[in-house]
Amino acid sequence: QVTLVESGGGLVQAGGSRRLSCAASGRTLSTYVIRWFRQAPGKEREFVAAVRWGSSNPYYTDSVKGRFSMSTDNTKNTAYLQMNSLKAEDTAVYYCAADEGVGTDRYWGQGTQVTVSS
Repeated sequence: QVTLVESGGGLVQAGGSRRLSCAASGRTLSTYVIRWFRQAPGKEREFVAAVRWGSSNPYYTDSVKGRFSMSTDNTKNTAYLQMNSLKAEDTAVYYCAADEGVGTDRYWGQGTQVTVSS
């Protein structure tokens, strides 16, 4: 069992920055892939970023490349999503998720709201 808790959301001005945290408990995540998703009002859930725990090579969706950075901290058992140059269209509930690949359970956090004012 893996429990994930997102934090760090809030209101930010367009062009500003925000760092989201995804704190994991219940298990060491060295074999997991961590993913960030977001869902804006009235829209489908969208993939944002993913990284294998401990990797220095995250993958990002095109709309956030060059603006968002994802990382993991083994000491704190926490994944981060650093969001820079925020735009109004980044407004969404952001969720983190963890799994060990095809055929494994995917664990989800409860989400954290990010609102970007234009």
